[in-house]
Amino acid sequence: MAFGSADVHMDAARLNVLVIEDDPHIQKILERVFREQGYPVTVCGDGKAGLDAFRSTRQSVVILDLVLPSIVGRDLCKIMKAEQPGVPVIVLSAISEVADKVLLLELGADDYMTKPFSPRELMARVQAAWRRPRVTTASGTTCRFGECEIDFAKMSARRAGKAVTLTAHEFKLLKYFVENAERVLGREELLNEVWGYNAYPTTRTVDNQILKLRQKLELDAADPQHLQTVYGAGYRFVP
Repeated sequence: MAFGSADVHMDAARLNVLVIEDDPHIQKILERVFREQGYPVTVCGDGKAGLDAFRSTRQSVVILDLVLPSIVGRDLCKIMKAEQPGVPVIVLSAISEVADKVLLLELGADDYMTKPFSPRELMARVQAAWRRPRVTTASGTTCRFGECEIDFAKMSARRAGKAVTLTAHEFKLLKYFVENAERVLGREELLNEVWGYNAYPTTRTVDNQILKLRQKLELDAADPQHLQTVYGAGYRFVP
């Protein structure tokens, strides 16, 4: 196992990491790795304490062991993803059977690493999970990107932990962007798919609506990182 700083700096919103791991040695390694990057860490040694921390404190990413006292990792993963599907869960376990990996992914885990592990690789995977839009479609859609957390089913939005007011149409437009992440969307496509053929808006309507979304969700509306303009083609959502 590689020790030392992971040397991977996350440019997304400030992370709050919850580590649920019963091995004191691994606990210390994980706590040091995240603190060296400047991220607050909560460490729990059993499943019940981990679930209590998950429910009581706003978490950004969960690092989860499978073999835990009180509540085993598989059950814990299922509970957490059911309650807060937008929070990434990365399983870190000595169990390496393919069947276990498949099961955890089916339960909603976002990634799976086996012990011994490289702290640098773990940090890179945490970064990828954090920046990836979290999308679920069973009972609605939730998404997390940058400083933003969006629940389309509840029509609620938060940026840096603070509530943001979006109109129903802004939610609809943002959802279409999220569902087509990384793809360039032309104004005509957005008009047809979001406004509909019978709405008769203009392409300027699209520009104005995207500007409003940027002002509400981007760190700097003049230099957007997520709702980007592709000159001569349209717009692209980058998580």
